[in-house]
Formats: sequence, structure tokens, C-alpha cells
Amino acid sequence: MIGRRGFITLLGGAAAWPLAARAQQAPMRQIGVLNTRNEEDPEFLTRFATFQEELQKAGWTEGRNLRFERRMSAIDPDSLRSHAAELAALSPDVIVTASNLATTIMSRQTRTIPIVFLTAGDPVGTGLVANMAHPGGNVTGFAGYEVSIAGKWLELLKETSPDITRAAAIYTEGGAGSQGLLHTVEVLAPSFGLRTTAIPAHDAAQIDRAIAAFAGEPNGGLIVLSGPSVSLHRRQITVAAARERLPAIYPFRYEVAEGGLMSYGSDLSDLYRRAAGYVDRILRGEKPGDLPVQVPTRFELAINLKAAKAIGLAVPASLLARADEVIE
Repeated sequence: MIGRRGFITLLGGAAAWPLAARAQQAPMRQIGVLNTRNEEDPEFLTRFATFQEELQKAGWTEGRNLRFERRMSAIDPDSLRSHAAELAALSPDVIVTASNLATTIMSRQTRTIPIVFLTAGDPVGTGLVANMAHPGGNVTGFAGYEVSIAGKWLELLKETSPDITRAAAIYTEGGAGSQGLLHTVEVLAPSFGLRTTAIPAHDAAQIDRAIAAFAGEPNGGLIVLSGPSVSLHRRQITVAAARERLPAIYPFRYEVAEGGLMSYGSDLSDLYRRAAGYVDRILRGEKPGDLPVQVPTRFELAINLKAAKAIGLAVPASLLARADEVIE
């Protein structure tokens, strides 16, 4: 015979059974990550932490109901293809990619697993999606820039250094987004009175030689274009620009924080934050093809006065007044 206290305990235990069962049955969701960054790159780690924080706000916590499978491989296409095949074989719920190269390689491995790209450039022009508003298929995401931004870089470089007549564009060879930017620079440069030189960012030694050779003539400046190999070698580029006393504009703020002269570009942390929202929606059942490709809504102009002083450049007061951040 069960006493009153035992009966109440039994009832309480029975009520808890469904909750316990549901907790045990809650599926562990999996997100694949394919990136053209070194996994120890502090800039990537900062942005990825922002991405994880936003997912956590939406109810997705690593180790509780979410697991990440990361594959990082700088700019080696063969290694990226191998990593992409591994991720596709794991059949994660969503795959997050960064750069046009990683997204293109990943999309060739699967037509069914949802792919959300980050910081890719010119998604329609480079063939990532057919339509920005209605991408269809399994790929959507957040563009890091539109190629027209290259005109703004030319304008800012010329405003900073009115005497320059030559511009060297440092780009990622084979990177569709980077080469789209290069083409835009070459088309628009004459309207700013500039002749252009293209410098592919192969390796540190080659970059040093190319920038030194370019600086052998006067009145030159650098336009550093977005792209995996450029990002990988950004330290070498920044050091060479300072050594050769060349004014340079970069696509993102963190490159100025690391010693570059000036940058104008999208707020990458904002893109990662917004991308977490898309991943959440897909995990809850929405289709990537129904989610429009997003473009940046926030842009930052950053200027490093210490870098300007080092190359003997006086940044115009009108430009400083428009800057979102001035590093002194």
C-alpha cells in the first residue's frame, strides 16, 4: 500500500518523465564551417565568437544542442575541396562558408545541404546565386561588398594623396570576388587620373618585391582588395607599404587597427551577427532559397594617424571629420 507522501512523490516523478524524455531526445544539430582563414587568426576568432553569441541568444549553444565541424585551409583549393567533401559527407544541418572560393567549392559538393556564405563579393556576378531577392537552391548569405565599392576606394585614396598618379591594386589571383574588384579599379581609375598596376598576392617575398618595384617610381599609392590570399598576407602588405612610404587603402577596419593607413568597408561583425539569424531560421525549418541575399548596411571609414605620420602624410581635415574611427 502506498502512503500519501509516497503517492505524491510518485506523481511528481511521473510528471517529470515526459520532460526528461524530451530533454534526452532533443537532437544535437550540426553546423559545418568552411573558411579560407587560419583557425588561429585573431580576427576570425573574434568574428566567429560574435556569430556564436548570436546563436546562443536564439537558443543554440555549443555542446548542449549544437556542434560545430570546422574546416580551415587558407587559400589552397585542393585542401578546400578535400575539406568540403568531408563536410558534405557529415551531412550537417547547415554549412557556413567565408569567401567566394570556399562557397563555390562547397556548393559543388552538395545541392541539398543549406549553405550560408559570409563576406563573399558580387554573389550574382560571380555565380554564387542567380538572384539576390530569390536565390533559390541551397545557397544564400551575406555579401561583404559590391564591386562598385572600388570606386569609393579610388576616391578616398586620391582625396588623401591628391598628387598620386599611379595605383597598384593587390588582389587574390583566382578569387572571383577579388578579380571583380580589380576589373572595377582598372575601369574607373582613369577617371581619377590614375594608371593602374595589378599585383597578385602569392607569397610574402613576391609581395615585397612587387611593392618595392612599384615604389621605384614616384606618386604611387596602393589599393588592397578583399580576398583570401590578400588577407593571409595582410601583415606583409602593411609593412611593405609603410617601408616604401606608400599611401594605401584597405577594405576592412581591422587592417587599419593592425597598422594600415586607411580603410573603408562593411562592418564584418555585423554581417556575422546577421548571418546567425539566417542559420537560426534554417535550423527551425526555413529554406535557404527563400531567404534573400543580404548586402552590407553598415560601412566604416577608419584612419590611422600614426601610420600617416610614419610615411609623412598629412590627412586632410575634411576626411578626418568624416571618419568613423581615428587611431592615434
